Amino acid sequence: MSATLDSLTTGVQVGAVLPLFTAVVQRPAWSVKNKKIVAVVAALLAGVVAVAADGGLAQFQHGIPAAATLLGVLGASQTSYDLLWKPSKLAPLIENLTSKRTPQQAE
Repeated sequence: MSATLDSLTTGVQVGAVLPLFTAVVQRPAWSVKNKKIVAVVAALLAGVVAVAADGGLAQFQHGIPAAATLLGVLGASQTSYDLLWKPSKLAPLIENLTSKRTPQQAE
């Protein structure tokens, strides 16, 4: 396989499960806009980590494979959330379970 295809595959694999980790940080009371900002920032950070883990920081010198990984993570995370994790209610469940509840919310 080519380096670009390998990079894209890595990005898609990371992005497919990323919404479950992002759900740990997000809160149900946040606006949709804030949740999207957190999801995009998390995807970009995960993409950077995936590129660095694949070949170290020198890997960023190869623009196309690095961009393929970043875009793969971003695209796969948004798609898997919309098509899998949100309809299955697993990501919203994780958000609810990891959110701190005030005494008023517990009642």
